[in-house]
Amino acid sequence: MIRIPAEEDSFLCVSTVTKRFGRFEALRDVTFHARRGEFLCVLGPSGCGKTTLLRVIAGLEAQDAGEVFIGGIDVSRLPTSKRRVGIVFQSYALFPNLSAFQNIAYGLKAGKETRKNINERVAGLLNLVGLQEMGGKYPAQLSGGQQQRVALARAMALSPGLLLLDEPLSALDARVRVMLREEIRRLQRELGVTTLMVTHDREEALTMADRILVVDEGRVVQCGTPMEIYDKPASSFVASFIGSMNFLGDAVRETGNVYRIGNVRLEVENGAPPAPLGNRVTVAIRPEDIVVRSADGLRKNGLCARVCSLEFRGPHYRSTLRLHLGGEEDSSTIHADIPSEKIRRFGIKENMDLFVQLPADRIQVYAA
Repeated sequence: MIRIPAEEDSFLCVSTVTKRFGRFEALRDVTFHARRGEFLCVLGPSGCGKTTLLRVIAGLEAQDAGEVFIGGIDVSRLPTSKRRVGIVFQSYALFPNLSAFQNIAYGLKAGKETRKNINERVAGLLNLVGLQEMGGKYPAQLSGGQQQRVALARAMALSPGLLLLDEPLSALDARVRVMLREEIRRLQRELGVTTLMVTHDREEALTMADRILVVDEGRVVQCGTPMEIYDKPASSFVASFIGSMNFLGDAVRETGNVYRIGNVRLEVENGAPPAPLGNRVTVAIRPEDIVVRSADGLRKNGLCARVCSLEFRGPHYRSTLRLHLGGEEDSSTIHADIPSEKIRRFGIKENMDLFVQLPADRIQVYAA
């Protein structure tokens, strides 16, 4: 076995992994690491390679190139049984003819543990996942959320160093999903197990992960904390995939950090300009970052806009605004989230003109 030195207390290291299915390249030079005890989410659209990556790490698929290290040991060519990983699948994969207790104990019986130790271990795990009274029930007698908890307990029974979750909540209804994601996060923190979860649900990733690995077309396009991914998306794809984003195309960089759209100039305070002077770029801003102001409170990056529609969402309204840019642009419609209190205070209605500000430090700029 080959060992590598720990990097930043990393427990899982994936290095330049490539996986092909015939001519289709599912993974392309994927490289990242997960620190010991970290909860890392792999996030991306359907078909981007998320599950293939998890299967390669688990040893269920053999990569065509690259290495996988777990706990500093090269496991790239080892079978799943030698990798000390616990896996929870989307479909739960419980044995229907075994009780919850027997499902959790199944892997332990293959070892040298005594019956007493196995019983104590399973009882402790049932207690940990809140199913103390459900050990004798069969999968068909359990709800979807309860079945998923049994699957989690079974994955943890052998004390794996790495827990792999393949979209574990996607088959559950919204209320149970919210409850169970809190339980999974609590369990992971309590046990301190390094966890990698595959998901296409942005809310799951933002609320559960220490860091998010965004994957698109088999490549890692950004890795960072939820706040970093949301506040500073590295590309227009990440910006649109993580939450709502307004894109104003046909912008031109004039000077320094000043961009022109139609007859309007916008100042940007968010990193170095990505394009030479005169080049066309796309300016982007999230709906919740747009500020509605009175005329006398208008500051830099102030614009006039007409309210096309208002959609009530409780604490705020999602508004559709037509910006008055005064040019030949064809992308001047944006969405803004306006607090309900401000809607009432300003008496904002459809077909009304108002003033909005695009804060300079909240604008992103991407290559056209």
